[in-house]
Amino acid sequence: MSSLPSMSSGPAEPARPAPAEPVRHRDHGMWLARFTGRVLVVCSRCGGRALVVPRPGLAESEPSSFLLFQPRRLTCGSCGAVVDWSAQERDGALVGVSVGGTEDPFFRRPLWLQTRCAGRILWAYDEEHVEALAAYVGARLRERHASPTLSMFARLPAWMKSAARRDEVLAGLENLRSLARLSAPADRSDAAHERGDRPRHQGSVLFRGGPY
Repeated sequence: MSSLPSMSSGPAEPARPAPAEPVRHRDHGMWLARFTGRVLVVCSRCGGRALVVPRPGLAESEPSSFLLFQPRRLTCGSCGAVVDWSAQERDGALVGVSVGGTEDPFFRRPLWLQTRCAGRILWAYDEEHVEALAAYVGARLRERHASPTLSMFARLPAWMKSAARRDEVLAGLENLRSLARLSAPADRSDAAHERGDRPRHQGSVLFRGGPY
């Protein structure tokens, strides 16, 4: 008696991978002031990349608002320029700077990290700022876990938040990454120049007790 041929359903199909979870961003209320601890600017002497940081010898600042009146030093590796800044005093208190815009808030120098994007100017203070913006712009899901009053992400312009502009803005942020690796005057972006396109705020009294 012959055995019946075995029934075969053919080769097993490979297991399908589970759909990837959308990239998620959680906004915990990060301030723009947090990124003023290190600012890349255009040197006023040579046009190369200069660096603005808290003056050496100061203690680290917490909270981020302290960064708005800490003494600063601008140094240029291309020409050797060194310039110091100190906060103004008013009625025995220090006056902090106002952040935002295409200039550094201390010396009013054009930011080094600027590029044309979506018919506007995309800017950042330093590489860490670029990465924070890229994480937000590239996310498909955005969650807010803090009040939007001072949150940097909540205050971004609508064109940077738009899903339709996502690829364009990410490409602009990639341009800023490239600029961060350059320093010569000839490497300066054509967008990095003085504009005078923003009102200059007087600043806010943040600290009482005399010089920092």
